[in-house]
Amino acid sequence: MRLGVAPSGRRSAADAVDLARLAERAGLHDVWVSEDYLERGAFAVAGAIAAVTERVRVGLGVVNPWTRHVALMAMEAHALAEVSGGRSVLGLGASNPRWMQEQLGIPFARPIGVLADYTAALRVLLAGERLEGEVLGQQLDCALDAAPAQQVPIVWGVKGPRALAQGAALADGLMLSVLSSPGYVRWVREIYRPSEVTAYASFAVDDTTAGARERLRAHTARYLGMHGASAITEHAGIDQELAAELQRRLRAGEPAADLVDDACVGAVTVSGTVADAAVGLLALRDAGVDSLVVIDDGTAAPEELVSALVRAAREAGLVDS
Repeated sequence: MRLGVAPSGRRSAADAVDLARLAERAGLHDVWVSEDYLERGAFAVAGAIAAVTERVRVGLGVVNPWTRHVALMAMEAHALAEVSGGRSVLGLGASNPRWMQEQLGIPFARPIGVLADYTAALRVLLAGERLEGEVLGQQLDCALDAAPAQQVPIVWGVKGPRALAQGAALADGLMLSVLSSPGYVRWVREIYRPSEVTAYASFAVDDTTAGARERLRAHTARYLGMHGASAITEHAGIDQELAAELQRRLRAGEPAADLVDDACVGAVTVSGTVADAAVGLLALRDAGVDSLVVIDDGTAAPEELVSALVRAAREAGLVDS
């Protein structure tokens, strides 16, 4: 299993680049850059990371079809592939109506259909071919000035049943959401059979199991509230009435950390002592994760985050001692 980090979009771009350098020096395999609105732009940060690293895979995880014309996305993906020497991966996701419609004023409809059409058009351009015809209501007749020297892998970051099925069929892999448990990963593998699985993980190491899980309690409550009663929570063993209540509280703006005990945090995060975290890493590997990406919340010093992950990975035998 590959291991990586994803710098928080709330860090400065310079700090994100420093975190990527630390990750490569520590022997980690991947650095992924997310694009939450309205934080740092993913392509600029990913390009800077690619320029100062030599070995790590640089992933965009994820960008969406609404804010970039398909030709612009192809141009940026092409440039990143060149800067990285073929180490880049393009992650696409459907985004959500709050960001697109409520914040940015972009009409949001048919998210999975849009993502499928956009992916097909993007593949044409990234293959160096001419794209002709209507794409998302626009008439196109264009081609890149040159094809990328290497194929740019495209993965989908999605979570609904239809989206997972489409992504497994149309993309080069799936990127699973934060709080994806071993049970959920195993279910996705068995039902949808994606060619590759990347997963985001919430991570914390402390001297005690309770101390680490306390650090993730509010974060876990928030993300469980986002998922609600769903396959993600069900296959983690989370009571579905609890998941629904966490979602209700999130939408109402009410605190919910008091509903999430240590066992609940442990079921959906990689957390605890170094030994606990090593067990968590191996459980995800054995469930079928090919690349595990630890998310950075922007609060810990980059050196602490990387050091803790490496200690757990060495304990698990996933990086060189």
